[in-house]
Amino acid sequence: MKVLLVNPPNSGRSIPEEKYGIDSMRRIFVGEPLGLEVLAAHLGGHEVGILDLKAEPEGWERGFEDFGPDLVAFTAMTCETNSVLRLAGEVKKRGDIPVVVGGIHASNDPESFNRPGIDYIVKGLGEAALVGLVEGIDGGSPQEAVPGVARVREDSGPLVFAKKEAGAPSRPDLPPRYDLVARHRGSYILAPLGLRMGFVATAWGCPHRCVFCCVPALTDGRYITRNPKAVVRDIGLLEGVPVIRLVDANTFGDLHRARELVSAVRASRIEKHYLADVRADTVVKAPDLMREWREAGLRAVVIGFEEVADERLRAWGKGQSTKMYRRAIDVLHEIGVTIVGDFIVSPDYEESDFEALGRFVRETGIDLPILSVLTPLPGTALFEAMRNRIVIRDLDYYTLTNAVTPTRLPEEVFYRHYADLVREFHAHPRI
Repeated sequence: MKVLLVNPPNSGRSIPEEKYGIDSMRRIFVGEPLGLEVLAAHLGGHEVGILDLKAEPEGWERGFEDFGPDLVAFTAMTCETNSVLRLAGEVKKRGDIPVVVGGIHASNDPESFNRPGIDYIVKGLGEAALVGLVEGIDGGSPQEAVPGVARVREDSGPLVFAKKEAGAPSRPDLPPRYDLVARHRGSYILAPLGLRMGFVATAWGCPHRCVFCCVPALTDGRYITRNPKAVVRDIGLLEGVPVIRLVDANTFGDLHRARELVSAVRASRIEKHYLADVRADTVVKAPDLMREWREAGLRAVVIGFEEVADERLRAWGKGQSTKMYRRAIDVLHEIGVTIVGDFIVSPDYEESDFEALGRFVRETGIDLPILSVLTPLPGTALFEAMRNRIVIRDLDYYTLTNAVTPTRLPEEVFYRHYADLVREFHAHPRI
């Protein structure tokens, strides 16, 4: 069976750009579709293609026609929902081709895809589910009982998912099909810095419960690690790629596993630089681990600071403090690791909040601050808490750079303060 896996194009709309001509919040990096590369690895025995419309925005027509799929499967983030629905409609114009959608948004808000043009929706880690669907369709057997899958009903009734057993992916250590996007390898680059970057999965899920985060839905709240030998093998497969992004919401969330992994990396003698996610409390708790990773090639870490006001950190379930943040920053600067700091700008910000954020970043010397606007993504605890405040329901605006709830400041003033900080923080980026 010919299966086409589709990474939708960069999607979404911008209020600050549309209404006020502010265009400084555009994304600066295109990463490879690792989730689709992993899915492709599980579909042995079938002919699989990946159409990456982020790397090739105009490639839909030719890519679809050249491959001639028997089944099309999309992944999607929240702001890509409408793009996927549109492309699904295009598939149906070409014949009775089954259309499947999965990924982070389908796992959190599957009813968004309970629409004409979609046949099946997959929740959670979708490797086994997609294999079951493909083999069932290929063999002419019923697909309604595939665990983690719901079939879209013609009457648009509520989705019913076949029960899925908890546990790790059935074959978590298969090597991703990096070869299927080899032609785009030169596009996977952090443009302002000229860094070529490849993705390697080290774990799935996260052991923490921040109210704004949509990651837990992929794994039913579990944190599932991969075999260090498989991780090192995947790093080695990305020949000629100097920087490896270890894809994991919390790469050092399991300290024992993190020590095993760094030992395996060092033993491999592979010469790479690494970018990983870490929590501030882990840095403070295990500075020796950070030093060992630095010696193994750790170049930069991404830390979700989110806020510089302790009361907001408590409300969001971070379980950390700005005092701890400063200690973690000092440790990382001392050992020579660059810090990419994620911050969330609340629509409730006043001018003093913007000033406090700018002051914290300048004082601490965070190397590359990344600012998002607090967005209640469907399916998260934050969405339920803010449901009645939401004034923008069009998912095109759920890009994490738009306020979908009212701003405390006049809207244009809010966005201009936001844009001023983005310009300042990105004037001299480095990793």
